[in-house]
Amino acid sequence: MVATAATASLFPISSPQPDSGVKNPGKHGGCLGNVDVRGIKSKSTSSNGLQVKTNAQAPAKVNGTRIGVMDGLKTDDISTSSAPRTFINQLPDWSMLLAAITTIFLAAEKQWMMLDWKTKRPDMLVDLDPFGFGRIVEDGFVFRQNFSIRSYEIGADRTASVETLMNHLQETALNHVKNAGLLGDGFGSTPEMCKRNLFWAVTKMQVLVDRYPTWGDVVQVDTWVAASGKNCMRRDWLIRDCKTGEILTRASSNWVMMNKVTRRLSKIPDEVRTEIEQYFVDTPPIIDDDSIKLPKLDEHTADHVRSGLTPKWSDLDVNQHVNNVKYVGWILESAPQPVVENYELASITLEYRRECMKDSVLQSLTALLGGEGAVDSGGVDCQHLLRLEGGGGEIVKGRTKWRPKFVNRFKNISQFPSESG
Repeated sequence: MVATAATASLFPISSPQPDSGVKNPGKHGGCLGNVDVRGIKSKSTSSNGLQVKTNAQAPAKVNGTRIGVMDGLKTDDISTSSAPRTFINQLPDWSMLLAAITTIFLAAEKQWMMLDWKTKRPDMLVDLDPFGFGRIVEDGFVFRQNFSIRSYEIGADRTASVETLMNHLQETALNHVKNAGLLGDGFGSTPEMCKRNLFWAVTKMQVLVDRYPTWGDVVQVDTWVAASGKNCMRRDWLIRDCKTGEILTRASSNWVMMNKVTRRLSKIPDEVRTEIEQYFVDTPPIIDDDSIKLPKLDEHTADHVRSGLTPKWSDLDVNQHVNNVKYVGWILESAPQPVVENYELASITLEYRRECMKDSVLQSLTALLGGEGAVDSGGVDCQHLLRLEGGGGEIVKGRTKWRPKFVNRFKNISQFPSESG
């Protein structure tokens, strides 16, 4: 009905004019003027007051075949009763068009409101963050953001890599500061920190992965901050599966302040502490601190060494040092290939010692705790060191724990008998 009304308003249709009542007397005393040669009564057509009649004669015969002949068109009875067509009276009825548009919008709004109140299915997102912008929850102490695992974030195992998860951790940390209104012109720095050329630097990161998400999964990341000692801050994360609520990853980190000019550590100024302490949560770390002391690792005690690692321009952040997530990839460069192919990373602990700049050349060292024979056991523990090449200073020290992959419970597919045999 709405479409009909809108169409009628744009294209008005004139009503048919009544018969003029003029009759043409004929041989049989009837109205022969409206009867064609086949005996079928034809209707007078009118268009804008103009009536058109056809005048037909009996068909002639040629060689015994009857041929229809039309003598022509005869027009008469031009009616002048209707008003002449002008530009003004040709315009559509805009009031009807506006009424139709209003009706459509009201119906669409009603449907939208009905969708908002519908009960959500269990397989839908458990949190209202459909666009992944994130929001602050838990009375302003926790920042929550959803991420969809993209095809370019998964590896050969069809699961997200540990670097992908750590990128999500870093993104939520920065968005937390931004949504709290504390983001200055620096990379996660508050306004008071920017005035003093200060920025945050991570000193320790611990990540425990219970299960890696796969392509298409939507994960929910929660993060919060707490005090850690006198001049440190702790940030924790919790990653869940949005559909099931299953905990996938837990992570905890410690942060200190560094001066952008002197590149030295700095105490937390009182003005900065006033800015951030209102967001501190009084809770214990989500992961117990890993304080295991490991033996010294160098080129003589390492089982695998990878040299000549250099940062690219894309590896630097806005503070002109290598992004801390990049270190994970460099550490795994020297991991034994049988471990990478047959095991998955269950946990990683990183201790950041110094900055890595764009001109640095690095060396990655890995030692298997327990020797090479530990690869065949139920799990593998590794010790890692990332340092400047040529026996230079330590950049990152790390420890990793690996567990067998589920798909590798049969060890190696090459052990299965060949079908051709």
